[in-house]
This record gives sequence, C-alpha cells and structure tokens, in this order.
Amino acid sequence: MKVIPIHHPHDPLQLLTEEVVMVLGFFDGIHKGHQKVIQTGREIAKKRGLKLAVMTFNQHPAIIFQRKMPTEVTYLTNLEEKEKRMADLGVDILYIVDFTEEFSKLSPQEFVDEYIVDLHTKVAVAGFDYTYGHGTKEETSVEILPKYAKNRFEIVIVDEELLENEKISSTKIRLLMQEGDMLGVAKRLGHFYTTTGIVVHGDARGRLLGFPTANVQVDSSVYLPKNGVYAVRMKVGDIWYLGMGSIGHNDTFGSNRKLTVEINIFHFNQMIYDEKVIVEWHDYLRNQIQFENIDALVQQLNQDKNDTLHYFLKNDN
Repeated sequence: MKVIPIHHPHDPLQLLTEEVVMVLGFFDGIHKGHQKVIQTGREIAKKRGLKLAVMTFNQHPAIIFQRKMPTEVTYLTNLEEKEKRMADLGVDILYIVDFTEEFSKLSPQEFVDEYIVDLHTKVAVAGFDYTYGHGTKEETSVEILPKYAKNRFEIVIVDEELLENEKISSTKIRLLMQEGDMLGVAKRLGHFYTTTGIVVHGDARGRLLGFPTANVQVDSSVYLPKNGVYAVRMKVGDIWYLGMGSIGHNDTFGSNRKLTVEINIFHFNQMIYDEKVIVEWHDYLRNQIQFENIDALVQQLNQDKNDTLHYFLKNDN
C-alpha cells in the first residue's frame, strides 16, 4: 500500500495519475460500518480493474472547527494503526490530507474539484453521513454530491451498519469502553480493541508482590478503556500471551500518581524493556480499588488471575 501525505494546496507532483475508486471518510476505529464502506469500494475496484484509494485526514477536524488543542483529542486508531488496518483491508493507496485551517475553508465545490476530481477518481464511495467542504449541513451533505460532481465521476453511498437496532459508530464504541463493555466494542469493531505501546521501566512493585508487570507507555493520543482491571492478551514479538492488565493510578501506593498501563503476563519471564507490544483488551474484571494493606492487594490479584484464566477457559479465542 502506498501512503501519500497531501498538504493543501497540493502539489500535482504528489498525486498519482492512475484512475481510482476513492473511498472517503475519517474512519476513526475502522469499525464494521467503516469496513462496509471500504469493502464496497474494494468490490467496485475489483470489478472495474481500478486501484482502491482511501482519503482520510492526519488529525480530527474538531481540532480546527472546535478550536481544540491536539493534546485534547484522542483516537481509537492513531495514524500508525489506521495505516496498518487499511493495508489489511486491501487498500492500494492511502491519501492522508493535512487538515489545516486553510483546507477546512474549501467550499464543497472546491473540495470536489481539487480532492476528488484532481485525484483521478472514477467512482467515489462514502458513508451515508459523510460531509465535505465548508458550508451548511445541507450544502455539505453527501446526498447532493452529484451536484458538485457534474457527471465527472460516479457516486456510491453506503447505508449505515446496524447492530442491536443501533448504528455502529465511533461514539458508541467510546461509550461502551467507558462502561467496560469490551465484548460490545469487539462486536462493533470485528475484533477486540488493541493498544500499542513501548515497555518502559516502572516502580517494580509488582515483582516484589509476585506479580511482575510490563509497564506499557501509550501515546497520549490513544483512547484507553475505563480505569480498572482486565483480562488481556499481549503480543510480544510474534507470540500472544495471556495476562491481566490494569489501567489506573495505583492509589494504594499514594495519591496524585500518574495514569499507568500495566500488564502481568502469565508464564513469562523475559526482559522486554523498550520493545513495542500490543495489548488486546478482553474482559473488564473490576474497578480500581485502594487497598488497606499489601496482603489485601495480593489476595485480590490472585482472584483477578483466577478470574482471567476462567474467562479464557470459557472463551478460547
């Protein structure tokens, strides 16, 4: 897959000259609704003998439209993860547009002319709620895209994907994560939610308690599940290991501690500092507790381990 950054106003030399099926969207989370849109584009591209391109943005439009600081916005899939999942979905070309103030002011017609037509689009594919360009809701609706297309490309609008009579959306997935419903999240993503990070040195308290943990440093732009203890899998190298994970502040050891992601990997004794790992969040076991003493904490950790093993015994993933 070719990944091509685009900065407005774009340089024609940046753009490929081959005709494409262009799928449009931000695609945070790349959930089943997004996958349906991309799959529709892939099927059309295969029938037409064209390359499949996707156009997305480098940052959330809210940073511009709602004047948010980049550090205030979190993502279900950051750019690195988005690129990986797009490649897995069979995308040939991924255009990543720099969503700047200047770009945000393009009219719908200018957007269509410069970012759909100029990118040699034969068929544009978008979800039913896709919007584009600067204007009113009516002016930027995908329903009136034909007005701006002027018969220069075909348009395919993909209906919403429903689960339990409700639209699958990134917003719903975030709500479920804050409820600890990771199975509900997985049903909408098509896989369990994952977080990628680097193993860093921690306080080593877990080792003294008999539960050594890998402290995973996660980029601040990544949206995390609610604080608590989870049954997890963690990928180290090419191997997935079972374990239990904690997201929280370790209040038992003091107040005002920074948020950490810690994973106790079962049957594992390797040194993996500075390695990139992937945490797969399966089942929410309990919330964070401030324990009265270390013995109570160790007793609970043993129960958490038993609960985790029981979960994976019942759910042979």
